[in-house]
This record gives sequence, C-alpha cells and structure tokens, in this order.
Amino acid sequence: MTIRLRILPGTLAICRLGPEEAVPAWAGGRFVAITRTPGELSVVCDEAGVPGEVRAEHGWRAFEVEGPLDFGLTGVLAALTTPLAEARIPAFAISTFDTDYLLVPGRHLPEAAEALRRAGYQL
Repeated sequence: MTIRLRILPGTLAICRLGPEEAVPAWAGGRFVAITRTPGELSVVCDEAGVPGEVRAEHGWRAFEVEGPLDFGLTGVLAALTTPLAEARIPAFAISTFDTDYLLVPGRHLPEAAEALRRAGYQL
C-alpha cells in the first residue's frame, strides 16, 4: 500500500488547558483537535486565535495521511515517525476516524518533508 501525505495549509498551536475548563470559543480554524483527559484539556487549532496567556506551543505544521485508512492497518504512525526520529525532528500525532495527522515544528517542515520522501512517502 502506498501512503500519500498532504501538507495542510496554516500554522497550528498545541494548547494545554486545565482538565475542568470548557472548550474555548477561540479554538477554531480549518483544523481543530480537542482531547480531554483526567489531567488536561488539549486543543490543537489555528495559532492565530490563541490568546497570549494560554500555555501553548506555536508554529506547528501538519501532514495529513490521505485516507480513509482501514482500522486493520498496523504500524502506520510508527512508520511515519521513524524517519522523523532518525532526522531528529519532533512529531505530534493525531488520529481521527478516517486518518492520521502528523504535526512537526514549522521550522522543520522542509527537512521533515525530505525525510518522509526518502522513506518512500509521496507528498
């Protein structure tokens, strides 16, 4: 199976809020991921709307795995993150029902794209 990746437009922020906080109104944009655990509320969204006082990592870019992916597939994220780890590029993964997304710091986007191409992925 050939896995194709698409670089999504825009720059994202990865935000941490308290576990009891409501999902904020500023959490918007074309790509939004919200995860609540007993210890935190994580929000990934367009960085432009994130207030300055929010604890956040800014400047992330996203690769989308063209899907939908079959739930029986194994090792997709491991195969994607291995070439990035070998290139010493940090990664943040998000999965949805249909596919996976891999976020990298924007300053590493060109090197990440090259590492993934060398690993056989089509961008």
